[in-house]
Amino acid sequence: MRYEGSVYRPPSEAYSLIIQATIGCSHNKCTFCSMYKDKQFRMRNMEEIIEDLKMARDYYKHVKRIFLADGNALALKTEYLKTILLKIKELFPECERVGIYSAPKDILRKSVDELKILKELGLGIAYLGAESGSDEILEHINKGVTSEEMIAAGQRMVESGIPLSVTLISGLGGKENWRKHAKESARVINEINPQYLGLLTLLVQKGTKMYEEVQKGEFNLLTPEEVILETKELVENLNVKDCVFRSNHASNYVSLAGTLPGDKMNLLKQLEMMIENTYGIKDEMFRRL
Repeated sequence: MRYEGSVYRPPSEAYSLIIQATIGCSHNKCTFCSMYKDKQFRMRNMEEIIEDLKMARDYYKHVKRIFLADGNALALKTEYLKTILLKIKELFPECERVGIYSAPKDILRKSVDELKILKELGLGIAYLGAESGSDEILEHINKGVTSEEMIAAGQRMVESGIPLSVTLISGLGGKENWRKHAKESARVINEINPQYLGLLTLLVQKGTKMYEEVQKGEFNLLTPEEVILETKELVENLNVKDCVFRSNHASNYVSLAGTLPGDKMNLLKQLEMMIENTYGIKDEMFRRL
């Protein structure tokens, strides 16, 4: 396979065939993010994409899942995505699901009917990095959207029938805004009611604007114990239906898993136990992105 620059994918796409439909991220301005800094956003030529799919078909006997990279391949026009999905159906009839990163503005550029067409052609999951539900925090991290735009985008994806996985980042509000981050994030998730909710924990990387803020004392990171308090506040305020919740990313201090609302009380009990005796908190040296 041919890949340009560093390639990223969600943890749940670990065993998927990755095809770069776009290169880089069209926004690429978030203050906490170190991804895609080695490339400039562009859409790949369809000929190259089809060549990659054909090469993969010649190499792999069975492909269960395919993930369309890079940062927000949903930025492609619907007709372009239809061509890719139809080619996947032709070459990989055994493929059960195609996944894609989806930025809020890219979702909002497409109608529900367009998204439904993509679903019919095999688009089986979309990943949305909400990061936070607080407008103040979204502005601080230069996310480029408001919480209301985030809600509208998430609701549109859910309405289309494409399963949606939303990601939040613990600690993104720092010591000053951790409670606001938790409560406002829960508000946004409740409004969207996605099928999946993933919780990562902030891990500041060199070369990012947020790293500079931390070094200057302009942004105060949460301690592991404070991250757990924030997580508890988030879970307490979540009011979703049939949502798979995971906090088992390599960046997390604690590993949590359950389905909401059924497992809510159990999750809160686990968090309370960790607050009381800090048992099960991952050491800083073992956290990774």
